[in-house]
Parts: sequence; C-alpha cells; structure tokens
Amino acid sequence: MAMTQKFSGFQVNRSMLGGGVVLTGLGAVIGLAGTALVCYSLASAGRGWVQQMDTPPSELAARAINQARAASLAGLEAWKAEGQASVN
Repeated sequence: MAMTQKFSGFQVNRSMLGGGVVLTGLGAVIGLAGTALVCYSLASAGRGWVQQMDTPPSELAARAINQARAASLAGLEAWKAEGQASVN
C-alpha cells in the first residue's frame, strides 16, 4: 500500500481566498491605526495630567523612598535596642 493519498474534490475558490486575504490585511492595518490613535490619545492625556500636578512624580517618588528608608532605619534601631535590652 502506498502512503500517499490524493484528495479529490477539495478545490479552493482562489478569488474568494484572495479577497479574504486582502480584507484581512486591510482590517489589520485599520486596527493598527486605531491602536496608534488610542496610544497617542492616552499619552497626551497623561502628559497633560502630569503637567497639572503640583508636585512632580519624581519628587513624590523621592519622598516615598526617603520615608521608607527612615522607617527601615527606625525599625532596625528598635530591633537592636530590644535585643540589647533582653541581653541585660
């Protein structure tokens, strides 16, 4: 028995297939253009929002880092003091 088989009766309508490919490509291009517009709109809104803020985000982040450091050092000092108090 031969391992090859012939599929008879399976015929693709090439013009319909080509039309589908073209429409799919156009849909992809339109979708990409829509995505670009949405991204641009969100970026513009974000820039405007940041410019209207009283305190820049970089300063807010620096404050939060300094507060975290201070809290960490305070916790470490309290832990060390507790350890020394229990030894004495």
